[in-house]
Formats: sequence, C-alpha cells, structure tokens
Amino acid sequence: MQIPRRKSDELKKRDTGPVYLTKAGFARLQGKLARIRRSLPNLIADTAQAAAQGDRSDNAAYTASKGALRRANWQILEIEDELKRVVVITPGPDADGGIKLGSIVTLETENGEKRFEIVGPKETDPDTGRISQESPLGASLIGKKSGESVTIKTKNGSTNYRIVGIK
Repeated sequence: MQIPRRKSDELKKRDTGPVYLTKAGFARLQGKLARIRRSLPNLIADTAQAAAQGDRSDNAAYTASKGALRRANWQILEIEDELKRVVVITPGPDADGGIKLGSIVTLETENGEKRFEIVGPKETDPDTGRISQESPLGASLIGKKSGESVTIKTKNGSTNYRIVGIK
C-alpha cells in the first residue's frame, strides 16, 4: 500500500532560494497568477455542474473538472511561493564594470559576434540570446570584464569567447 502524498509536502521540499526575474518577467508572473485566479470561479462552477449530474465515481466530466480545479489551485500556490522569493534583476554591468545577472554581453567567437543577456533560470531562452547565470557559459562570464576571454568545454570540443562589450 502506498502512503498518500500531499501537494503541500511537495511544496516544502522544493527550492527555497531566490527567484531571479527581470521586471518584465515579474510582471508576467503576476499576470499569470491573476489569470488563474480569474479562472477559478468558472472552474468551480464547472465542477459543481458536473457533480450535480449524478454518481461521482463514474462521472468523467466531474473527474476532469476536479483535476483542472486542483491544477489551478496548485499553480496558485506555486506562483505565490515564487513571488515571495523574487529578486528583480537590475540591468547593466556591476559597479566595477563586470558582468552580472542582468548584463547584456557581446561576445566575439571564431564565427562572429553574439549577444547574450544573463538572466535567471526561469527566463532562459537560448534561441533569443537569454542564457542563465547557471549555464556553463553564463556561469563563466559572471564577474568577467570587457576584453577578457573565456573557454567553454562542450561535448563537441571547446569554444573560445572574447568579451567585446557589456551593457
């Protein structure tokens, strides 16, 4: 027999560290929370309507609507927890002119120049040039200054980057 798990127990085991977001990312997260909260009355009404159709044990509509309601409530708990831990990233270099979270870095490689914005893991999108400070490249760039070089080792070999600019 398996012991039932509660979602609140899973939430307690989750990461409790800071959540690094840009101002836009913080606004998106707040907007997502507001959208989910606005959808709750409809989900509750759907669940009540499905429950009124009869036997709940064989009622697929009730099971589905109850699942959707649980998911929404779980998302609200997760987002509220993240919002409590948000640290808003300020753009630009650090006080010494080095790369920090929020910096936009121009790198020179043998294939030309590339631009990256160093963001938190929740906003990472490598296709648009947004890399995490926890990624191999992002972690090696933190604290570096313009003119310095970094080498990243990958499965396909190593790549050399020279820092051309920091914004």
